[in-house]
Amino acid sequence: MELPVQSLSKNSETGTVQLSDAVFAQHFNESLIHQVITAYLAKARAGTRAHKTRSEVRGGGAKPFRQKGTGRARAGTIRSPLWRGGGKVFAAKPGDYSQKVNKKMYRAAMRSILSELVRQDRLRMVDKIILSKPKTKDLAKLLKSITWRNVLVVVAEDDRNLELSARNIPTVAISNVGRVSPVELIRFDGVLITEDAIRCFEGGLT
Repeated sequence: MELPVQSLSKNSETGTVQLSDAVFAQHFNESLIHQVITAYLAKARAGTRAHKTRSEVRGGGAKPFRQKGTGRARAGTIRSPLWRGGGKVFAAKPGDYSQKVNKKMYRAAMRSILSELVRQDRLRMVDKIILSKPKTKDLAKLLKSITWRNVLVVVAEDDRNLELSARNIPTVAISNVGRVSPVELIRFDGVLITEDAIRCFEGGLT
């Protein structure tokens, strides 16, 4: 398949590039994409919540009152779960919520997502995005012709000038081929990708 190449500086198409059908012309596998996205979101959970059991709460070493003669129910510690300030019966502990995703599943899901983005005209290829210095105004000028509400810019390698320039634009995010996730690809209204990044995807997903 062919994909037109746009020039952000000239705001026009400069030609077309032949892309691999094995990566950018796959069917939309909704169930697989849902499974991979769910796994990514689950892995992002901190899992740091924690409560204390009755053995972990401080104090309560002495019996609060004598066993008989008070008219009250017998008690051995003030840190019982029945008492205010006591421990939890089923205390939550830090946990790992990550789910396993096989490489073949991940690659197939990425191919399906990229193909669907192309079909929906949410993936556009640009020739290059080069900034001589980190300046938000220069990047905003380059992206002026983009009509999407928010955009993900995918480059082949980290570009410090580009990352610093986009830091103060809330509707623009920068990522590279090795770091971009399926969640990012579907979360944004559109994806701008350089020709070098396209070739990296083709090499890594075939």
